[in-house]
Amino acid sequence: MELLDRIEINPRVYNGRPVIKGTRIPVSVLLEQLAERKSWQTVLSGYPELQEQDFQAALHYAGMSLDHLRVRKRRSEEHTSELQSP
Repeated sequence: MELLDRIEINPRVYNGRPVIKGTRIPVSVLLEQLAERKSWQTVLSGYPELQEQDFQAALHYAGMSLDHLRVRKRRSEEHTSELQSP
């Protein structure tokens, strides 16, 4: 199983936001808890249905999402600068 196979986006689950597959645990909640400097083990104790690979999948998904946003932003900035050029 690849890491991204652990992430599910289903319009019927959490309004289509990414969750850990088979749960209603949003990727964003895991990221927020990690950002609050909670250890993986602390968070895992609160979500016994999760495995360490679920955290890795959440981080991997977030990284890929940010890369996509950066690409879109760069293209938008290039287009804006083209429009502003004399």
